[in-house]
Amino acid sequence: MALYYLETSALVKLYVREPGTDQLLRLTRREHDHRFAVLAITPVEFRSAIRRRQRMGDFSPLAAGELIGRLTQHLDVKFLCQAINDAVLYTAAGLIDRHPLRAYDAIQLAGCLVLATSAGKEKPVFVCADIELLRAAESERLPSLNPTIP
Repeated sequence: MALYYLETSALVKLYVREPGTDQLLRLTRREHDHRFAVLAITPVEFRSAIRRRQRMGDFSPLAAGELIGRLTQHLDVKFLCQAINDAVLYTAAGLIDRHPLRAYDAIQLAGCLVLATSAGKEKPVFVCADIELLRAAESERLPSLNPTIP
């Protein structure tokens, strides 16, 4: 059993078929008994990603709404939620000084780092499909996983 922190680019792959979906589906099988965490802002980022793809014509409004609804149902039962607090924001500011990250990416990575300090010996695995963000995570000595790489 392990703890995985799903950044939004990875979480979307559980709901939308794209490169990396199969690896994440294998990871989330019940027999593995893994736990999964997301940052409190992730549902907003997820909604943004789905609505953007709806506007591009990838999903109908109905299908987009169903995907958003499915995540909403899963948030309380399938995911631990890392709060955005002063520690996360302070850590994110430092990450921006050390790495070429966008603000929300720094906040996502900071959420995982703060979770790591409170998780005891169980260090979360940072799951992400953004190469620059993965480089920063590895530089911060976080175990990481890119689901798009088999």
